[in-house]
Amino acid sequence: MSAHLHVPTPAEAALRQTLRERIAVLDGAMGTTIRTYNLTEQDVRGERFRAAPKDLKNNGDIYSLTRPAEIGDIQDLRERGVGNIVACDIKQGGPDEAPLRAHATQHGVRLAASHAELAGQSDLVISAVTASQAVPVAEACAASLRSGAWFLDFNSASPGAKIRAGGIVAAAGGRYVEGAVMTSIPPYRVPLLLGGPHAAALAPLLNALGFESKAGPAKLGVASATKMCRSVMIKGLEAMVIESFTAARAWGVEDAVLASLAETFPGIDWEKQGAYFFQRVIQHGRRRAEEMREVAQT
Repeated sequence: MSAHLHVPTPAEAALRQTLRERIAVLDGAMGTTIRTYNLTEQDVRGERFRAAPKDLKNNGDIYSLTRPAEIGDIQDLRERGVGNIVACDIKQGGPDEAPLRAHATQHGVRLAASHAELAGQSDLVISAVTASQAVPVAEACAASLRSGAWFLDFNSASPGAKIRAGGIVAAAGGRYVEGAVMTSIPPYRVPLLLGGPHAAALAPLLNALGFESKAGPAKLGVASATKMCRSVMIKGLEAMVIESFTAARAWGVEDAVLASLAETFPGIDWEKQGAYFFQRVIQHGRRRAEEMREVAQT
């Protein structure tokens, strides 16, 4: 995934000079961006203009009244300086491409045909894949990476994998920053611990885009070591709870085990917590397994 950060260009400098000298009328691409949401005539009308006698889908002003959420999203992206978002996924070209492409179109994201194509046009490359693919993705992007481009790697990989990926990106002229997601990802705001010699410079740029990042040690690998050590506790607790509850149910003693746990740890709703752990492991089991293999390499 990539996003263009605000980097001044000669054209921008010329425009700023023009604005200092005269009044300029700027026509943005709001209409084009709105189209990426694939809204129907009925979506645009809403309840307020349901019986309007004319077609309203091409009336951009109506969207502010009936689709304020979409208009807000577009304005938010503009204010944060994100001009273009491009993504590349291994599901492209396979049976899962159609829903992936539909989702990308809905959110104004363009799909690149390859990692090289994505890296060649990006100021910021974000690598968010499974742990085993962290280094291969860095290799796939390196050949066409722009000089000075940011490469943010927040995969749950071992310090050794991050150091190898960082070396690959640095050799290609990029600025590598490791990222460690330190808790479950809530909507939109991602708590991120950054590491490496370029972390302090990237943190404020990411936060301007809506991240919740904090620069950690300049030594590459330390942020990932923090993440891996935390993962031993979190994933280990999940595994123990699942093993215990599964065996307890098989022996018909689940209620007794839950009651005992409630007495020992009264601040935890073990039935609710267990259900959450089961759901997480079912949904993310493969990624969990890869992460634990990376822990073993830490």
